[in-house]
Amino acid sequence: MTQAPVGSLVKEIQDPVKVKYCLYARKSTESEERQILSIDSQIKEMLQLAEREGLEVVCMKRESHSAKETGQRPIFNEIVEEIRQGKFNGILTWAPDRISRNAGDLGKIVDLMDAGMLQEIRTYGQSFRNNPNEKFLLMILGSQAKLENDNRGVNVKRGLRARVEMGLWPGVAPVGYLNQKLMDKKCQIIIDPERAPVVRKMFEKMADDKLSGRKIYHWLKFEINFKSVGNHNMALSNIYRTLTNPIYYGVFEYPKKSGNWYTGKHEPIISKDLYDRAQEQLKRDNIVRQSHEFAFTKLMICGLCGSGISAEEKYKQLKDGTVAKYIYYGCGRSKDRHCKCQYLREEELVDQLLKVLDQIDFNNLNIKHKFDEELKRMNKFQKKVLGMNSPKETYKEIDSKTYAQYILREGTNEEKRELMGCFKSKVKITKGVVTIE
Repeated sequence: MTQAPVGSLVKEIQDPVKVKYCLYARKSTESEERQILSIDSQIKEMLQLAEREGLEVVCMKRESHSAKETGQRPIFNEIVEEIRQGKFNGILTWAPDRISRNAGDLGKIVDLMDAGMLQEIRTYGQSFRNNPNEKFLLMILGSQAKLENDNRGVNVKRGLRARVEMGLWPGVAPVGYLNQKLMDKKCQIIIDPERAPVVRKMFEKMADDKLSGRKIYHWLKFEINFKSVGNHNMALSNIYRTLTNPIYYGVFEYPKKSGNWYTGKHEPIISKDLYDRAQEQLKRDNIVRQSHEFAFTKLMICGLCGSGISAEEKYKQLKDGTVAKYIYYGCGRSKDRHCKCQYLREEELVDQLLKVLDQIDFNNLNIKHKFDEELKRMNKFQKKVLGMNSPKETYKEIDSKTYAQYILREGTNEEKRELMGCFKSKVKITKGVVTIE
């Protein structure tokens, strides 16, 4: 057996695989890591280390993302893939926990080392090469970071439970309150003298004046120009969340839908009676309103101000106990909130659309091909299935206009929208009258 010369073995030991590094800087978006060096600071420190020790850095990658969950960091995943492609075989980073704080991503790194694709991980104070002892230390430090995350989550939940049991609100103060900033009263919420009266007035307008949520929205935005602490107008959804939040009369549930109720130490803005009356008004007539896809919205404009036409449902309790539903179309008032455009019932809107079909050239509609195919199918059905090709039967071919009229009357919302969307003319509603330009 031929042995290699001793000199060649010594040269092989002295000339290991040259390591090319990717400098990876990550800053978590989580508040508990605010004291960690910023990304720019990490890069500056590691570049100084690379220059001092003669390390070859072939690329730099930065990421602001939590490392608690496996596979959720796009830049880290990109690094793993580029190591497999052989673009570099080392990672230069500030600390081991910058690479991973979960077992899945840590396992990917160790697998790359086992396969010989990743030769070294270099940090500010340590280096981890492809040998058993240093890989074991890397796994211990990565597992320690995961343990810290897990313990932090347990401690946060324990702290929140303790807080709510003391009657303290467990988060950012809702509109109408402010978070107390004094250290001896930290975690308490106090009345916002500027916004609390407005919140009380919102409940009164719902309970006593019987205003809808949308009317309260217009009152807040256009009449009093109400702004949140962040200087934003309240969205309609936020108004409904506010009106259904029991925190304002002194109690709260935590976590939500858990059935665990607590009496807060904060000062109530409204009474329990006012809150209950507002809830009754919110669910008036005991009608459950569901989201609805309207047939003709976003397809017409107001002839007075140019705003889009919107729709809303109205419900009426009938004497026999049933509920009648009506759909009204009118100006969305996005361009003129005082627009005087009248509302149209959907049935009346369809009747007017049927009358203006005479102004439309169906030969130029984009939907004509679909119309023709559907008409052929229907005519064939009448002749061959219903036997209407008999001389004794009165038979009439259905044309495109007749079919369009049928769609407007009996079609699905999707079919109606497709038909209206093919009109090349602009459909307007002006003072309750539908016109096509």
